[in-house]
Amino acid sequence: MTAPIPRDIPDLPAIPRKQALRPSPVPATAVVAPVRRPAAAAYRLLIALAAAGGVTLELLLGDPARALSLFAIQSNILLALVMAFSARRAWTARRPIPGSVMGATLLYVLMTTLVHHLLPANGAAPPSGWQDLAHHTLYTVTPIAAVLDWLLLTAPGRLHLRNAPAWLLYPLAYLAFSLIRGELLLPGTPDRYLYPFLDVGQDGYKRVFGNALLLGLSCYALALLLVALDHTRPNPIRHRGKTGFRL
Repeated sequence: MTAPIPRDIPDLPAIPRKQALRPSPVPATAVVAPVRRPAAAAYRLLIALAAAGGVTLELLLGDPARALSLFAIQSNILLALVMAFSARRAWTARRPIPGSVMGATLLYVLMTTLVHHLLPANGAAPPSGWQDLAHHTLYTVTPIAAVLDWLLLTAPGRLHLRNAPAWLLYPLAYLAFSLIRGELLLPGTPDRYLYPFLDVGQDGYKRVFGNALLLGLSCYALALLLVALDHTRPNPIRHRGKTGFRL
């Protein structure tokens, strides 16, 4: 015989539902293991040493205060620091330095070499000996080496248009520094104005500001060109290792 079915069946407790997990981004390091890049680290270290060597020669062979006032010296000091940090990060498989910093450094050294090679040098005698070596290093070797590092050893798409206006702040500050420096020095002082296109004593403020405006527009156009090229060039460091995920 079977037991009679009770008329009133007690309510069973509700089964608790599992809370839905919130989606969270997966860091790249959890998918792809960090990769050391000793060749890139060695190349960037050589660039840093070349820039530091050229700056050192300029300081030893001339007036250190004048040398440190040059845009080329300041931009190469920045290049040496950025390349040294970038070399360390490539060697230790850490994330690269921000693209905004790399883009600004590249823009400044390119402006240095373009101004040096395209604009007149105010009739100055060509350098010789160690001075010539320092000039070739700072105005030709390090800018070309930095461009090659960007094209061949750096992932594309890291430069952005929103950074381009900020990159012009340093050249604008240098213009103000150059003009204030010239006003503080007595008329007739050698190298009162370090660049002929910024010589207020010879050309006046109207022409100097016109030259500065043209240079600023050229610098901004070069920044836009760098950003455009960075988003259209191929990726030279694409890794095709297995990640464990099927995409």
